[in-house]
Amino acid sequence: MVGERVLKIVLVIVGLLFVAGLVPLTMFFSREPAVAMIMSIYVTLGIFLLLAVRDSAANRSLIAFAGWANLAHAAPMSVQEYRHVIERQELLGVAVFGVVGVALIVLTPPKRAAEQKSAVAS
Repeated sequence: MVGERVLKIVLVIVGLLFVAGLVPLTMFFSREPAVAMIMSIYVTLGIFLLLAVRDSAANRSLIAFAGWANLAHAAPMSVQEYRHVIERQELLGVAVFGVVGVALIVLTPPKRAAEQKSAVAS
């Protein structure tokens, strides 16, 4: 029960954080096309994470995907920062994506009993 409440709080915070990227998305569009592309994906993900708050168990795949996608984004960013390919201030982004990824993976709801039975029957 407490874990579900914490998950919902995290989903709202992360969802709003990602949706807030809409403003910089419009500013970066003409200067940094790659940043605009990745931010458009995160804005969309933020909207779906906000929708997942209603029934987090039914959206477990989305939550797990969001967690692993954030870790997948943080990993190459950390290597890029280590090799000085990106600027030092990007290290904050690496930390945020990493923390968000781990939090979402840890808080992903367990499979429902019906899903486990159908998986065993297959």
